Amino acid sequence: MSLPDAPPVERPTSVNTPSAQAAMQASVPMPLPGEDQARADLYALLARLLLAAPDADLLDALSAADPIVSAGEDPALEQAWEALTLASGVMDPDAVREEFDALFISIGTPPVNPYGSRYLSGYLNDTPLAELRGDLARLGIRRMRGVGEFEDHLGALCETMRVLITGAPGIARQSVERQQAFFEAHIAPWYARCVAEIADAEGANYYRLVARLAGAFLDIEAQAFVLQAAAND
Repeated sequence: MSLPDAPPVERPTSVNTPSAQAAMQASVPMPLPGEDQARADLYALLARLLLAAPDADLLDALSAADPIVSAGEDPALEQAWEALTLASGVMDPDAVREEFDALFISIGTPPVNPYGSRYLSGYLNDTPLAELRGDLARLGIRRMRGVGEFEDHLGALCETMRVLITGAPGIARQSVERQQAFFEAHIAPWYARCVAEIADAEGANYYRLVARLAGAFLDIEAQAFVLQAAAND
């Protein structure tokens, strides 16, 4: 599968590292293999889109992005990417922002709460979040001050996966095995329900396509980790 270079995005700020601002802009000392860089770029893009509405510059960059080529594999990611890039070329930034606010930030309980604890235990800020925080602490990653989203927000977890792949100042790149352990513990059990809820939410238009891209990519990640583990047995 050939993946395009991701459009430039402002790094999400829902998690922190020992030097967060430097981590957002610093280059990795050694280049990543192409597949890992593509994975990291898609995780970064999903984190950005799930944590905040895209601005005009990001919509423009997405509309001009190269296609994903599935090369005979499951075309779900290719098709989801095409749909999102086409929509990005016609969406008004203000309309996308209003949609994001209505879905995720509305007064009272928003239609969608993309937090792992809610899906795993039925309650926000519950045991699954405490367990996640323990794993993040062991990795040297912590929540940034002043950020409202908990660490088990799907966007924050996508950003954490990016850091596990690329590394960051004070944080080494993690092995595929450790990436898999984190993914299977904190993302795999609930992401499908979350992206389905986003896609089905009343008023979801652009974010229906974001959810479709997230689901297709995370499905591929889940399958690849299983195959990798089987190959190593």
